[in-house]
Amino acid sequence: MRHLLTKDAFAKRSTGRDSPAEGERERIAAVSRRRDLPMARDELETVLARARVGILHRALDGHVLVVNEAYCALVGRSAETLEYLPFEQFTYPADRESSIRIYGDHLATAQPFEIEKRYIRPDGSVVWCSVHVSFVVDAAGQPQSTIVIASDISARRTAEQELRESEEHLRHTVELNPQITWTASPAGAVLEVSARWCEVTGIPREHALGEYWVSALHPDDVAQVRAQWAISVASGLPIDIEYRLRTGAGSFRWFRARAAARTDAEGRVVRWYGTLEDVHDRRLAKDDLRESEARFRLAAQAAELGIWDYDAVSNEREWSDDFKTMLGLSADARPDVALALELVVPADRHLLTALVEAAQAGDSSTRFEVTLRIRRASDGAERWMRTAGWRMHASSGRLTRVLVTIRDVTEERNAQDHIRWTATHDALTGVANRAFFTDQLEQAIARATPGRQLALVLLDVDRLKEINDTIGHDAGDVLLETFARRLDRAFAPCAVTGRLGGDEFAVLLEGGLHEDLAQRVSAGLEVLGELVEYDGYACETQATAGLSLYPAHGATAAELLKSADIALYAGKAGRRGEVSVFEPVMRAGMQRRASMLNVARIAVRDDLVMPYYQPKIALSDGRVVGFEALLRWRHEALGVQGPDTIAAAFDDLRLAAALSDRMIDSVARDLRCWLDQGFDPGRVAINLSPADFRHDRLVERVLEPLKRHGVPPARIELEITETVLLGRDTDKVAATLAVFHDQGVTIALDDFGTGYASLTHLKMFPVDVIKIDRSFVARVCEQPHDAAIVEAIIGLAHRLQLEIVAEGVEREAQAEYLAALGCTYGQGYLFGRAVPADAIAKLLSWS
Repeated sequence: MRHLLTKDAFAKRSTGRDSPAEGERERIAAVSRRRDLPMARDELETVLARARVGILHRALDGHVLVVNEAYCALVGRSAETLEYLPFEQFTYPADRESSIRIYGDHLATAQPFEIEKRYIRPDGSVVWCSVHVSFVVDAAGQPQSTIVIASDISARRTAEQELRESEEHLRHTVELNPQITWTASPAGAVLEVSARWCEVTGIPREHALGEYWVSALHPDDVAQVRAQWAISVASGLPIDIEYRLRTGAGSFRWFRARAAARTDAEGRVVRWYGTLEDVHDRRLAKDDLRESEARFRLAAQAAELGIWDYDAVSNEREWSDDFKTMLGLSADARPDVALALELVVPADRHLLTALVEAAQAGDSSTRFEVTLRIRRASDGAERWMRTAGWRMHASSGRLTRVLVTIRDVTEERNAQDHIRWTATHDALTGVANRAFFTDQLEQAIARATPGRQLALVLLDVDRLKEINDTIGHDAGDVLLETFARRLDRAFAPCAVTGRLGGDEFAVLLEGGLHEDLAQRVSAGLEVLGELVEYDGYACETQATAGLSLYPAHGATAAELLKSADIALYAGKAGRRGEVSVFEPVMRAGMQRRASMLNVARIAVRDDLVMPYYQPKIALSDGRVVGFEALLRWRHEALGVQGPDTIAAAFDDLRLAAALSDRMIDSVARDLRCWLDQGFDPGRVAINLSPADFRHDRLVERVLEPLKRHGVPPARIELEITETVLLGRDTDKVAATLAVFHDQGVTIALDDFGTGYASLTHLKMFPVDVIKIDRSFVARVCEQPHDAAIVEAIIGLAHRLQLEIVAEGVEREAQAEYLAALGCTYGQGYLFGRAVPADAIAKLLSWS
């Protein structure tokens, strides 16, 4: 016997000619991948052999890769005989044409399928099998081989045939021979019975009258029949019951007794009318079917299949213990459609609902299959379930039963994802992916010899996002595909190219001097820069490159990649479209910036950002008239940190916006708290960075938290620097500030006097407050020039009717001098350092 399917066999994704049982194929694949499965391979083979499950894995040319004894036994041929033997030669002649057609249709699309067919053995015997076929494909999606799983269903087919024959027999019996008819009084006593009673039972008709007919019942059925007949007599409801009657031969046969009452105008029972129908053969066939189903359940249990059994006649459901375990339910859980729907992931519930509705509507289709997700009741884990079901119908077409098998295919799907993820080439461009390229880089380092350089080039496709957003992602994909092809043309033949992800590519070059490599990359960039035509658009493929050398810039693949990435980042900052060679000085600046950005992301993610408040004081009487909210964040080990530790984040559009959002929301919440406590905190100033003004929803981001917390906009002061006013979008900035001003928000110009064209800005923008920079305040008592500048700024503010605030006041002499010059407010260490929100209430109660 050839060994059972192995992990390698499934990893090759082969496919089959015949149709394998989808559930069994997934079972074997899951077993082959899980090394910790407690059942050994030979034990599983024994179980499957006993369950008469045959497995055949062979190439499309007929070469047998794997086959087990069960399959050989089913088709009556050895593994050697099956080698290159077309399946048509051991398919029953009447089934060949349909088998060939179905196989050909599914081979074209590599889609799995399943059929029921007959195999013919060399000795002429025929066996019915449920045959499931799947196709294992290569990376390009082309079929390479087939996996066939066949199970013997001869018993079931025989039972079904016998059941159909029995039903046909009963139909002719009813049509050609009168049933036993009878009538009874309202109290249930038999009044008359047809002659067929005597013919069937051998008991004279007169001996069946009254309650004498009970003597013909099987002793085991007497109590049940009497009880149900008494209920119908008392309630007037029809009766439909099966029981055994003694026949003239002395044996017992099963009969179906049905009766209904005729009532008068007042609803009183006048007489009962009934029939007796011989259903003995049907009952035996039903028992045989149940026995066959029991064998099927054992096989399903061995294959770890769950079973959902629905009896449409009695409207009863049964779930196997394995199925309940799959759902995370206890063994005593009651089968219920609502419970099953509740466990199904909402997005997939319509699939199960459709099956239930189809069953209730009497769907005539026999076979159905669906895959959906559930969340296990016990632990909430999401699992994939593949269901295969059969509908059974009576000869009249009425749905009688629905039998569903369920398999947990989560591991299979995860394994498929893992296989795709670990593939060696990028699906879009066809070049090496990151994992394979890194492996090639490591091998190149291992074989490098002294005197020969190894160069790693990282390339970033410029303007890819712009093309995706303006022309479409199809154009972006074409651009990436073209770029990858040109990489080979620009750097072949002695180069390895790869796509590391997104718009980033890599090239591995061996040999040559430093200058030669840099020139070679520059020449390659010119080839890459040729235009790409797409749907009438001319798309640029300009790229920026970062170059690192082995061993000068790194001794390992990781170090070389890092150095090239740093060079690429530096090039994107100032030398787009060119190649930048790594220099050690680049590392420190990038690492510091990357560290700041990472710290800022953590602070935003973990909600570590919080405002500290520094008081603003009226210089005339020392009253607290407001505060400035200064950003702080909590470090787990170092405690409260200042904004200088994450300074790079304020130049990043997303991070700057996220930090501002945290600050604005916290300030609004604190203001609401102070107001509710009866304090008057005045206005609270919040700093906005230039990056905030590049955000399209700045006004909503500021005003929405105020509205949510019930804080009047007049309580907020927005501090901006002249850097905000010096950009290209001055009209947009002016419009934004005007909206804030109209809403009652105060606008303060921070660090006044240190920038450019300050007087012009006072004219162009709706500024309410001028803040004198601390550099002037620090020397106002010692330096006449600084004093003159401060005096001029104060005078200008008074003439323009603007508030004036001096920052950085640290000495009493400075405060007195500023007050004498007419400065209204002061802020600095002299009046208090920035403190957390919970210290402000005490400060306000003293002021």
